[in-house]
Amino acid sequence: MSDNHKAILEKANAAITQGDYEGFLAFCTEDTTWNFVGDMTLSGKQAVREWMAVTYKEPPRFEVHRLIAEGDFLSAIGEITLKDDTGKATRSAYCDVWRFSDGKLAELQAFVVEAGPVS
Repeated sequence: MSDNHKAILEKANAAITQGDYEGFLAFCTEDTTWNFVGDMTLSGKQAVREWMAVTYKEPPRFEVHRLIAEGDFLSAIGEITLKDDTGKATRSAYCDVWRFSDGKLAELQAFVVEAGPVS
């Protein structure tokens, strides 16, 4: 199961980097919950869709360093680069802990720390 969860997240992330946000959302449960620890919580696919529309001015770039799976959980450790409204790219380190339900992304606990501008 853990290899399957890794493959699902890799496909979902590939969709995001191609700007296919609906393709990513197809890998999520309808009631998916995203908790950005210390910041905000998104409840449901529509909330995630709206957040992506605002946050991903253009598709983000991911660099996944490690995937660790156990049971229904998968942790992804890496870096993400996003551009802001002015086009300035900012890199953040992250650890995402996903819970799967019936083969879909059901819950996210995201620990994100800004690492600074990209040179």
